[in-house]
Amino acid sequence: MLSISNLSYFIGGRPLYENANLHIKPKDKIGLVGQNGTGKSTLLKIINGDYQPSSGEVQKAKDCTIGFLNQDLLSYQSDDSILNVALAAFKETLALQDEIDEVLKKMETDYSEEIINRLAFLQDRFEANEGYTIKAKAEEVLEGIGFKSADLEKPLRTFSGGWRMRVMLAKLLLEKPSLLMLDEPTNHLDLPSIEWVENYMKNYEGAVIVVSHDQTFLDNCISSTVEVASNTLTLYSGNYSFYKEEKKERMEIQQNAYENQQQMIKQTEKFIERFRAKATKSNQVQSRIKALDRMDRVHEVVSDEVSVNFKFKFSKQSGRDVVILDNISKAYGDNVILKNTTARIERGDKIALIGANGKGKSTLLRIIDGSEKNLQGERTEGYNVIKSFFAQHQLEALTLDNEILQEMAQAGSAKSEMELRGVLGCFLFTNEEVFKKIKVLSGGEKSRVALAKTLISESNFLLLDEPTNHLDFQSVNILIQALQQYEGTFVTVSHDRHFIRGVANKIWYIENHEIKEYPGTYAEYEAWREKQIEATPTQSAPKPAKKEQQKPKPQANNPEAQQAKKDLRKLEEELARVEKEVENLEDKKLGLERKMADPELYSREEEAQEIQENYQELQAKLKASNEHWEVLVDKISNLQEVLS
Repeated sequence: MLSISNLSYFIGGRPLYENANLHIKPKDKIGLVGQNGTGKSTLLKIINGDYQPSSGEVQKAKDCTIGFLNQDLLSYQSDDSILNVALAAFKETLALQDEIDEVLKKMETDYSEEIINRLAFLQDRFEANEGYTIKAKAEEVLEGIGFKSADLEKPLRTFSGGWRMRVMLAKLLLEKPSLLMLDEPTNHLDLPSIEWVENYMKNYEGAVIVVSHDQTFLDNCISSTVEVASNTLTLYSGNYSFYKEEKKERMEIQQNAYENQQQMIKQTEKFIERFRAKATKSNQVQSRIKALDRMDRVHEVVSDEVSVNFKFKFSKQSGRDVVILDNISKAYGDNVILKNTTARIERGDKIALIGANGKGKSTLLRIIDGSEKNLQGERTEGYNVIKSFFAQHQLEALTLDNEILQEMAQAGSAKSEMELRGVLGCFLFTNEEVFKKIKVLSGGEKSRVALAKTLISESNFLLLDEPTNHLDFQSVNILIQALQQYEGTFVTVSHDRHFIRGVANKIWYIENHEIKEYPGTYAEYEAWREKQIEATPTQSAPKPAKKEQQKPKPQANNPEAQQAKKDLRKLEEELARVEKEVENLEDKKLGLERKMADPELYSREEEAQEIQENYQELQAKLKASNEHWEVLVDKISNLQEVLS
């Protein structure tokens, strides 16, 4: 269907491709992968005819049509409704409809046989083109990728860039080109929409080439993978997971071949060096020199897999309860987001907040943060909670004239330059790259800097809003490893299932204006959700398991309730005393740590020994006080439940 032969493409003398080849057959589902900057999007533009190759050629069959979804379409504007924009995919059918309308108008005054025959012919063609169903098809696709029925008649220009991109995706899917090329199609989709597009792709009749950093999306809708690396295209006959395993095996084979060849080269060089001066061996020496010159050298394997060891440092550990939301309600006018909902975040929770756009995930994140205004209900922040909030708008808050290292130094972590370089190395900024100005960085590089700043902030509670946006595979895997090593608490909003599987131990979602919780990993949640859907096929959304029937609560005026209130007051007084005690112990501990940080102390052996003993004793007291504090909080929580 389409053939790329000996393709070369240069940018300013730098080769992106050299003699690259690829053959695309009908119904191929190809994932195009590779590190940022290797030329994936450029290849799509060459295939589409936007760029001309430096050499080589792209040949396509005469009947091959191409549909291309790319980020340039974000700027497309129109006063037409989104339904009409999507319907533009059916150009021929719409033209037939216009001609039918003209003929019907003529028939008001002209009843000739010619006009009647023309109408019959046009109506037959219209029906053959399934013209009576195109509106229903367009509505189905638009609603599948997240639009509500009420949105379909709204003008395109009233929507944000991400939603306009969805409309253009719908139009392309309805056009059904022979070759559909999608550049990062999941960037502007929520999780339900991504799953819908996956199912659509599986049954798509044409060929597909997709560039995506969503590993699960690639696994679910491609049948082969093409890697862009070393200025060429390498085909792997399987999905992304297959590609990773197969590449690992190929790299092992290549590394073994490299090592064997290096050993042979050394032996040959030793022979040449030993017998170079002997006339009787001159022919053999020359033969070996020529053999080395002609040899196709095997390159040493340079792995792009990065393993990070990220050391987090907390100045304080939070209490057991991090944030408690009690009977929270939030609405924007008539748009109700949350209504009388309750939730609790405990120390060590790794929560992924998932669901469709428009459900209020980002609003809930701001409520948890405490920055959301005009809120009904009570938000209680726990003891010693130190927050840090990452969102995409923080990329704009980076100081453009700062170097990366300067920007990191301003994060307030008091880390040395060596420590900051170590952190930046984990986020793929090495050697002289740390001196790059923020203003010359790509979107993905800025995201990595902002994330690194968030992670070194010594916060024990992180709020992460779409942290994987703009990140490539390698950067996403680095972030997963960092968060797996993070000992604090975090809540993240994400549509990246590979990321969520790697980091979450609880799943939250908003349903019927309430916060619902699944107390397990995303893989467990998916299995549970499938069972729920199978059990109740008419309902698309999962329902939480029924709570056990609670014991009747004591009446407010009976003796049991009165005693519970007295006990609660005593416990709250005791809790306040213990909190003060913990605070005093923390201050003393900090004072001792300052003394222990003075190198001169250790020249005074007796004083140093005494301070060490005092420090150990203080740590034991602090541990006991914290444990006492947690017991008190549990008792208070239980009594509050009894009295509520």
